[in-house]
Amino acid sequence: MLDINFEFRRGVLFIRLRGILTKNTVKELDSEVTTLIRDNGIRNVVFNVSELSKIDLKGISRLFYNYELCKKNRGVSLLCCVNNDDIHERIKKTRLFNYMVDLSDELCAFNFIK
Repeated sequence: MLDINFEFRRGVLFIRLRGILTKNTVKELDSEVTTLIRDNGIRNVVFNVSELSKIDLKGISRLFYNYELCKKNRGVSLLCCVNNDDIHERIKKTRLFNYMVDLSDELCAFNFIK
């Protein structure tokens, strides 16, 4: 199960993910977040993954896809709060950190964007 909470504040969409982001739950991310970014031309997005307990390659590829959407909109997409060691290692192995910067919290991410 994937719970998604989002907040749009001062030009930045903060997305807080809780649960698991796998091939079985990416449809929820697509329907709630990806569509929002694509249809509204949102430029700057911060994915807070502090409460994510599991991610697979499909989930990582969807994060990258959202990164590409933001880039196309002339913005940035960042990760924050990658505290889970397993998730950190999995993301590191896929080289997603080469594209999406990992910051310690939402305030640092906001300051990075601004």
